[in-house]
Amino acid sequence: MDIPGLIGKVEDYKKIRNNTNIYRKAWDAKIKPMLHEKLGEIIKETGLEAIVVEKTEMDNLEAVVLDLGQEESGISQRVTDSLNKSLIRYNGMLVYQQLFNGKIIIMIVPPFIEGLGQPKPPYNLEILRPEELKSPFLFRHIEKLLKEVTEWEDFDDDLPEKKAIGFQTGFKNNAVIREGIVGS
Repeated sequence: MDIPGLIGKVEDYKKIRNNTNIYRKAWDAKIKPMLHEKLGEIIKETGLEAIVVEKTEMDNLEAVVLDLGQEESGISQRVTDSLNKSLIRYNGMLVYQQLFNGKIIIMIVPPFIEGLGQPKPPYNLEILRPEELKSPFLFRHIEKLLKEVTEWEDFDDDLPEKKAIGFQTGFKNNAVIREGIVGS
C-alpha cells in the first residue's frame, strides 16, 4: 500500500476544494466590480450599443453579460392574410460566468433571429482563474465578439471558408412558402 502517495492526493484534493472558496470570494470582491466598470467604460468610449447585465438566479453561478440587445428583425411571419408576427433578432452577447468550481468561463452567444433555423450554440473563449482575468483581456474578448457579429451580419457566399453562419435553413419547413409553391 502506498499511503504516502495517497496522502499527497488527498492534500491536492483539499487544496483544489479550498480554491473554489477563494475563487468565489474573488468573484464577488474583485471580478464583478472590475467587469462592470471596465465593460461600462468600453461601451462609453467606443459607442458600442450594449448594456452590462448581471445574472444572479443561481448563487455562485452568477454571470456578468455584455448584451448587444434584441430588436425587431424586420422579418415577419405571415400568420393570416391580415396578421403578421414579427421575428425577434438577438444581437449577441459576451458572457463571463462563474463555474461550479469558482473559475470563470468566457463565452460568446452568437446573434440569431428567433424562429429562423437553429441558432449557433454559445461557444467558449476560455476558462480562467479569477487572478488570471485582467482588464486588458476584455478588449480581446470584445474584439472576438465583434468579429463574430460582423461576420454574421455580413454573411454571403464570398467567405473563403464557407462557414455556416446565420440561419442554416432553406425554409423547408415554412408552411407559408410551401403553400405558395403548391398553390402556384
